[in-house]
Amino acid sequence: MINLSNACVIKGSKTIHLIGSLFLFFATSTSLWAQSWPNKPVKIVVTLSAGSTSDILARIVGDQLSKSLGQAFVIENRPGAGGNVAGEYTSHQAPDGYTIMLASISSHGINPALYAKMPYDALRDFTPIIAIASSPNVLIASNETPTASTKELISWIKSKPIDSINYSSAGNGTSMHLSGELFNAMAGVKTLHVPFKGSPEAVNSVMKNEVSFMFPNAPNAISLAKAGKIKLLAVTSAKRLSWLPDVATVSESGLPGFEVMAWFGFVGPQGIPAPIVNKLNAEVQKALQLPMVHEALVDQGFEPMGGSSLEFSQFMKSEIDKWTKVIKQSSIPKL
Repeated sequence: MINLSNACVIKGSKTIHLIGSLFLFFATSTSLWAQSWPNKPVKIVVTLSAGSTSDILARIVGDQLSKSLGQAFVIENRPGAGGNVAGEYTSHQAPDGYTIMLASISSHGINPALYAKMPYDALRDFTPIIAIASSPNVLIASNETPTASTKELISWIKSKPIDSINYSSAGNGTSMHLSGELFNAMAGVKTLHVPFKGSPEAVNSVMKNEVSFMFPNAPNAISLAKAGKIKLLAVTSAKRLSWLPDVATVSESGLPGFEVMAWFGFVGPQGIPAPIVNKLNAEVQKALQLPMVHEALVDQGFEPMGGSSLEFSQFMKSEIDKWTKVIKQSSIPKL
């Protein structure tokens, strides 16, 4: 007579052993796969056009990763909808580590709160990798605008008919757009938003006096301001910047409490194996600590960040919560 209870124990034992063996096999395979990664070029999807803040940052970090990992990190610009175009594209790519995206405050902070319908879930559909850098926006005005400070700009706008003054941005949902809307709400004015597909085009519109002012990321405006092609009125950080000590903050020069800091970091499609995430995270951390990379970022107006993938995930969630409250309190309409 067969002892069924013993047979079940034996069968159960074999099943457990098989499952354990399969788990070990896949874990080992994933680890070996990560060790060989990358063995072909890696695509970095950028949410804005060439020459934009995101593009500048992606190229600085990407060039160093190409050197340290021995494979080209190729920039692919996919501007539009404040990062939604790039985000939707990236979320549908294979989670193999060969397509990553430079996420931003717009694509993974503001847009989830601003757009009535998003083409992706900023948290669920992506693998967080690392926060790379932050940068304040700056308030600039055309040389034809008769203002030299935030207070003067507000007074000048109030002296004009409603909706007669325009401001530009790199697109709907960008930190530049939200900075303008926050400015309108806090200053008690109403100006018209003119979105472009990238920062260079938007800044150029100010330089040509096609619009009166805007809030670009610092790297897109500092050199033009130094060359006298635009007016640099203020920075959107909470405190004055060490490398721009003579430029007042928006908060201290007319709108107390006004603060906007743009940020950027790598994400990939949901499901990138942890060993690849950890490897890329470690390589970016090393890059940020290299003097030549650190100096290049600071010279462009960036503040290096870093940290773990988990910390970046938690940070993005906190940013979505923050901008959801700001948009609701400012009565900014959904797009």
